[in-house]
Amino acid sequence: METYDALLASVAPAAGSGRTIFDPATGEAVGEAPIHELDYLESAVSAAAAAQPAWAALGHDARSAALLKAADAVERSAEELARLLSREQGKPLNGPNARFEVGACVAWLRATAGLPLEPETIVDDGETRAELHYRPIGVVGAIGPWNWPMMIAVWQLAPALRMGNAVVVKPSEYTPLSVLALVKVINEELPEGLLTVVSGGRDVGARLAGHPAIGKVMFTGSTATGRTIIKSSADTVKRLTLELGGNDAGIVLPDADPKAIAQDIFWGAFLNTGQTCAALKRLYVHDDIYDAVCEELTAVAKAMPMGNGLDENNVLGPLQNKAQYDVVANLVEAARASGARVLLGGNPDTSQPGYFYPTTLVADIANDNPLVAEEQFGPALPIIRYSTIDEAVEMANGLDVGLGASVWSADLKAARDVAARIQAGTVWINRHGAVDPRIPFGGAKQSGYGVEFGVEGLKALGVPQVING
Repeated sequence: METYDALLASVAPAAGSGRTIFDPATGEAVGEAPIHELDYLESAVSAAAAAQPAWAALGHDARSAALLKAADAVERSAEELARLLSREQGKPLNGPNARFEVGACVAWLRATAGLPLEPETIVDDGETRAELHYRPIGVVGAIGPWNWPMMIAVWQLAPALRMGNAVVVKPSEYTPLSVLALVKVINEELPEGLLTVVSGGRDVGARLAGHPAIGKVMFTGSTATGRTIIKSSADTVKRLTLELGGNDAGIVLPDADPKAIAQDIFWGAFLNTGQTCAALKRLYVHDDIYDAVCEELTAVAKAMPMGNGLDENNVLGPLQNKAQYDVVANLVEAARASGARVLLGGNPDTSQPGYFYPTTLVADIANDNPLVAEEQFGPALPIIRYSTIDEAVEMANGLDVGLGASVWSADLKAARDVAARIQAGTVWINRHGAVDPRIPFGGAKQSGYGVEFGVEGLKALGVPQVING
């Protein structure tokens, strides 16, 4: 375990060769991040390719044991990592935020190490015996986002390593320090060269996606960037797992108790200040309880403090960058101009430092309004009325994305019946965004393809091989 300052210094470049990363809550400098060029990427890929065969030869048990040791190392440095994450990404230490994210890294490493994966006997009839095995791919490229930089890096690297692959990680340019520090800690328990972070620009990401020595790319981010990666990967026929943009719908059935569900709806929407791919981003509420849901949700939202993430009292933080702040502000203003009713928020204080946009609830808004139809990725939730279940399902399914969704009801059977009609990779009942390392997760439509987590997620990091005879 290192002190915060020592950990930050350990990932810093030589003096004068990096770029400064700023705290989105205060504008203050957090630290210096290296600027890795294409030659550094080439060295990282070569080192990964050299280290991978010996790692694969260790077998599942030894690799799982190494992941468990890595989890222990992360746990020992949890507070230092959480503080760095809070300063760089903006999310508060408390609530489902920075400490939660580092804890999730530990949990995912341990859960991934413990997942069973045995050869499957497909046919054994006395004449033919066919077994299905999963072999390592080789070198995996992992390209991550800025909203959950540490956790999503672990979602990518943990199953890749467990399956015998080497990994080259490309973090977001907005949040490289978090990932550099996390991987530095994990590498205390791994062979040299097996896991490397390349902290570079878009040219590095493009090269990683098209590199002939990379056998698979895992990407979490926007649908537009996902399309680019698909094109870049085509010449070498890379395997891909893509977790792309979402605009998750929640449907509240008329029998739901507004007071009982309000807090869970709030966190489904405002987890990480709304900066979550599988956050609830449009809420459809039946006419019978519409006003009551609006009232209860407003009461919950008012009680949630927003501010500097290092303040132990706060549970909501700033938007991570100015570009995302502008997206949210413009969508809310357009909704207000259209005649929608702003129940809470929508009035940022621009005289203070930081990219703070207030918790915002918008009612009486049309389903085709841009705040509903576009992924806002911030602390603004539109609440749309509906009269019939068919109408709600049609609106929920009306977009070209389908990462997650939720149904809220006191009647579990009714909720499941509605859930089965929704076009999304995961539909939660009476909660939203509750991912689990044991349960496969992936998107429908243009929210991507492939799955992460669970045994199916492990299989996605291997090459299926049938032994027949």
